[in-house]
Amino acid sequence: MKRLSSRFLLLLAPLLSLVAAPAHAQDQGMVSPEALRNNSGLAVPRFASLKADRANLRAGPGTDYPARATFVRAGIPLEVLKEWNVWRQVRDAEGETGWVDRAMLSTERSFQVTGAVRTLRARPDLSAPAVWRAEPGVVGRIVTCAEAWCRIEVDGRSGWILREHGFGTYPGEAVGG
Repeated sequence: MKRLSSRFLLLLAPLLSLVAAPAHAQDQGMVSPEALRNNSGLAVPRFASLKADRANLRAGPGTDYPARATFVRAGIPLEVLKEWNVWRQVRDAEGETGWVDRAMLSTERSFQVTGAVRTLRARPDLSAPAVWRAEPGVVGRIVTCAEAWCRIEVDGRSGWILREHGFGTYPGEAVGG
């Protein structure tokens, strides 16, 4: 009986290593030590922002992969979907996905206005006075988010915007203080 259980464990060991590996590694069949090295330990998915003024969005996790696009604006929010060594698979507000080096990202949270011109309000209430209007693509620093609203700051101006009117947070996620 002891011999049978040893064989069973030998057969089961590779399966156990898949269960123990992070979900992003399993999805890509990446359970090698190389894939797990430099793992941030942060939740995936999560939001980050682009730290660099210019960053290539690559087809895969490495400089050998072609650039599919180039981000040319620091501060834009990016959703981190997966991690592979120093590379992070991200999605932007338009839904474009690709890989960037972690050095290009910041943990500072930002919000990008989407869809149409949006009204920012003095308080998190649709009946509150309008303080300014923001065009699609405007990016601001998130001051705080609670329930359906986020307070963002852009060039010294701040106001409350409905969370659903932009990209950079998850529904109901508390952000900031």
